[in-house]
Amino acid sequence: MNEPQRARAGDWVEVERMILDPSQRSKNLPPETAAKPLMMWVKGFAQSDGAPGEEMTVETMTGRTVAGTLSAINPGYFHTFGKPIPELAHVGRDLRARLTAFRAQGGAR
Repeated sequence: MNEPQRARAGDWVEVERMILDPSQRSKNLPPETAAKPLMMWVKGFAQSDGAPGEEMTVETMTGRTVAGTLSAINPGYFHTFGKPIPELAHVGRDLRARLTAFRAQGGAR
């Protein structure tokens, strides 16, 4: 039999927490958005043992302490910012070259 997974203190976990109830949300939102609570998900190190669905406190990578409901144990990152924008692909390299040339001419010391 598989025992339900539990987090131990120190494990990398994710907690979720409701920030605003639907009744507290702005009236300027589209109805389908306003009908949902505003939620927050935070990843950090578990400060105690717990199972998914239980309240837990985590310490984030920046040292903040956040309480919420354990939603994932050892979560990954699954976000994307979409495909690169060709017009912006060379901005960083071009800016560094311009800064190097500017400094070589004796600018901004």
